[in-house]
Order: sequence, then structure tokens, then C-alpha cells
Amino acid sequence: MSPEHKMNVESFNLDHRLVAAPYVRIADTKVLPHGDQLTKYDVRFTQPNVAHLEMDAMHSLEHLFAEASRNHSDAVIDFSPMGCQTGYYLILQGETDIPAALALIEATLTEVLQATEVPAANEVQCGWGANHNLAAAQQAARAFLAQRATWEQVYA
Repeated sequence: MSPEHKMNVESFNLDHRLVAAPYVRIADTKVLPHGDQLTKYDVRFTQPNVAHLEMDAMHSLEHLFAEASRNHSDAVIDFSPMGCQTGYYLILQGETDIPAALALIEATLTEVLQATEVPAANEVQCGWGANHNLAAAQQAARAFLAQRATWEQVYA
């Protein structure tokens, strides 16, 4: 398919060569049949096609963020990794306010830095319980937090 053809998946229409990670952007919003609104945020940790998070760090950060974010907001629906390993999708119910989403991400990652273990990192609660790295996940969180001033700047 040519890059000029509009794809069904929003991120496939994003020119990944033009973005400047780290950043947070609204990737999509949906109003469900009963009026509930969902907002999907692209939380990009690394520069696409240049760098990526290692799988054990990505997996652990997914567990840490998914658990800790719910301490800060009841609006969290999902926090899921991108297959390209450059970031995550954060889905919030009714949240379209970028400052509120950024505050949630900042508070959650700050909590991640205080963790002493990865939640549910075992074969009972996780499909690949041995594939975790707390230190690497915290390093990724630390690096993302250190660039807080750039999160709203999607393009170079």
C-alpha cells in the first residue's frame, strides 16, 4: 500500500520520520453508542526507526504503569505497548484534556520510580512472567520524565 493511501489505523497515517520523541499526543477519540468518550494517547518513549525499548523493560513498564496509573485516575481503560517497542497507547475514558493526561503520566511514572518490584511478574498472573526487568523499566521512566518539557512537542 502506498503511503498516500489513507489507512484505517490512525498511527499508520502518521509520518514516523517527522515526529520527535519523547512526546504525548492524542491519537484518536471515539464516542461510543451510549455516549461514552474514549481518548487514545500516543505516549512515545523513543524515536521511531532509531531506537526502541528492550522487550523486558517494555513489558515491565507496561505492568508498572497499568497498575500504578489506576492509583491516580479512574479514567484509565488501558495502557498497552506498541509492537514497534517505541511507546504505548494510553486509553482514558472521557479525558481529552492534554494537561490532565500529562499530569497522570507524570504522577504514574514518578510512582514507577519508587517501585521495588514489578507487579504480577510471575507465571500465575502473566503470560511471560520471567520476561521482566525493573531496573530497565525505571530507567526508561526516568529518561521519559527527564524530557517532561518536550512532551507536548510532537514534531521537530
